[in-house]
Amino acid sequence: MPSKKPKPNTKRPHALALAAALAALTTPLIAAAPAAGTPSSQQASTAGVMTAEGPVQGTATAAVRTFQGIPYAAPPTGERRWREPQPVHPWTTPLDARTPRSACAQPTDQPISIPGGGSEDCLYLNVTTPAEQATTPAGQPLPVIVWIHGGSFTYGDGATYRAARLASARQGAMVVTVNYRLGAFGFLTAPGLRAPANLGLRDQQAALRWVQRNARAFGGDPRNVTVMGQSGGGYSVCAHLVSPSSRGLFSKAIVHSAGCVGGDGSFTPAQAQASGRAVAQAAGCADPRTADACLRRRSTADLIEASATGHDGYRPVVDGEILPEAPSRAIAAGRFTRVPVLHGSTHDEMSGLAGLDETMTGIPLTADGYTQKVIDEFGEHAPAVLAEYPVTDYPAPGAALSAVLTDSAWSTPALDTQRALARHTPTYAYDFAESDAPYFRGIPRPTSFCPGTGHMTDLPYLFDNDLFEPLTPTQAALSDTVTAYWTHFARTGQTSAPATPPWPRFTPHHPYVQRLSSAHTGPTDFAADHHYTFWKTLTPAE
Repeated sequence: MPSKKPKPNTKRPHALALAAALAALTTPLIAAAPAAGTPSSQQASTAGVMTAEGPVQGTATAAVRTFQGIPYAAPPTGERRWREPQPVHPWTTPLDARTPRSACAQPTDQPISIPGGGSEDCLYLNVTTPAEQATTPAGQPLPVIVWIHGGSFTYGDGATYRAARLASARQGAMVVTVNYRLGAFGFLTAPGLRAPANLGLRDQQAALRWVQRNARAFGGDPRNVTVMGQSGGGYSVCAHLVSPSSRGLFSKAIVHSAGCVGGDGSFTPAQAQASGRAVAQAAGCADPRTADACLRRRSTADLIEASATGHDGYRPVVDGEILPEAPSRAIAAGRFTRVPVLHGSTHDEMSGLAGLDETMTGIPLTADGYTQKVIDEFGEHAPAVLAEYPVTDYPAPGAALSAVLTDSAWSTPALDTQRALARHTPTYAYDFAESDAPYFRGIPRPTSFCPGTGHMTDLPYLFDNDLFEPLTPTQAALSDTVTAYWTHFARTGQTSAPATPPWPRFTPHHPYVQRLSSAHTGPTDFAADHHYTFWKTLTPAE
């Protein structure tokens, strides 16, 4: 067969993001659960806060106060479609913030899609704090964590990530989860469309500015803001580290499952135009001379139908303004906002994809099937990959494939990122390696091998989300440790929290990575475990 160079990581993390959940494409979506953020086992009362825009009325339990569906920008509808986020009109009557508002418009073809597909009126955020308007033990305001959800810039919302674990009095944080425009509404660059690029990133920046105006009203510290995201949200954080217009809006960053270096999540202008041209053509608006008016006449449903779906269609674009250059290049060169960064990935990012055929057919991958998949993926390099990852070293061929795909596409960019960051700023690195993490609710697991901690399955340790199985008591204990680390980092810029195993800083001379698992939380040889030297030798930087 023709020789084939290993595919670059530029697209792969998005193309295969949420791969574990793809198995559910042949099964019904998860049934609707109680409204996100609704207290289930405790009697709720009302809680009021006066924001800079007007009063809001949320709910309070013995553990947390929750305010949902707060507008941080005007609805980007009508004439405001494809415009920069605009200020909201102030209000005087208390805003009902007891339930979430709409997610942003998105396709409904993936398990992580929001039922109903959302709407264009979606620029809302949600705030969770300890039950009392508490301060830290030292009497300081609460650290603020702003969560940017993943979903390949196409799917998801903020409200499904319920933040009581991070915001409880034990951990003491103000947590803000954010909606931002997705897909064609947030990241479309098409010939003839007169619209700013990167509207989804601009929305995120508008939400961060809302935090600057309003954190104190909720007991938070606007001078101590951590921006945090996973997968597409993690690549968004990479972009904010580089974006000049994000400077001063946060003082720390947490990145889950996104290689800022080596796995860049951005498009060149030419790539963005090519992707947008396909959308415009599908919408019947291919002529650049009339494309702007034509696209603006199209309904939300028409644009969703014309849109690219899956995980490859949309990225932030290097536009010379919001993104002056690709985050991968900028961070590797040290051109980024130098704030403390907590960065890591899951040990088995690709276990969902590796077990996809088995989940869909019930037939485990065979040794011959593993060999063929490696050949298909790596071409002329396949013999070296098979020698480095012999199937006999793994409990099943699916486990071998998971290791190959994880290490090549995720773990290598993760370590590249940590090394680049650590040359310029305090960096803390982790490998989330729980041997049996919560899986996707209602989706059968592979039976020939244990999927470990795959893409997204670290998130149940930080948030309550009905997409995942509930935590077992053992997993809940690890959750306590992880949330303690995360909130301590948000508070201080360091990870070693009281009553937790030590977690030293990652430095160029001491590349320390913390393994996070119930069996062992402590140091791990990440480079050896994930065959880093092999992959760097196989695909040297060009």
